[in-house]
Amino acid sequence: MRRVEVMDAREIARALERMAAEVVERGGDEEQLYLIGVQTRGVPLARRLARLLAAATGREVPVGALDITLYRDDIGPWRPAHQQPVLRATNLPEAIDGRVVCLVDDVLYTGRTVRAALDTLMDYGRPKAIRLAVLVDRGHRELPIAADFVGRTVPSSRVEDVQVRLKETDGEEGVWIAREDGHER
Repeated sequence: MRRVEVMDAREIARALERMAAEVVERGGDEEQLYLIGVQTRGVPLARRLARLLAAATGREVPVGALDITLYRDDIGPWRPAHQQPVLRATNLPEAIDGRVVCLVDDVLYTGRTVRAALDTLMDYGRPKAIRLAVLVDRGHRELPIAADFVGRTVPSSRVEDVQVRLKETDGEEGVWIAREDGHER
């Protein structure tokens, strides 16, 4: 498998700074804003965005973690046990009712993860509005879902794998496109 780096740690940091600036520029929701990271890599990204927003606005932004595993449409008995997703914790320290929730995830691909996140979130209450922030938008949507805040658009083919690695979860930092040898872009 061949891996090509498309973002290094510095570029990830710049992308998050730009996304935080866009959230502030959009304005009007600072008091109601609640960042919720989709497990796994969305959580540290949400925490990073919260720190940047606090530095820009002087207001602390609450951060939660959302596990969507039970709402995914790609799990079932046809998958071998070793490929079944692992349940992780949902931690929403504040109620979402009437809040402007910004879901944060690492990669937007088909839109199915976001659909599962929306379904999961609705079991916890009724937000005033839901926004979507993603570090990477790789295209290939299967559902009519678009991000409000995007760190970088990374064109890719369906045979490629966009890999986000964060120091908090993986011990390394960067975004790579991986593809099996023999597959061309």
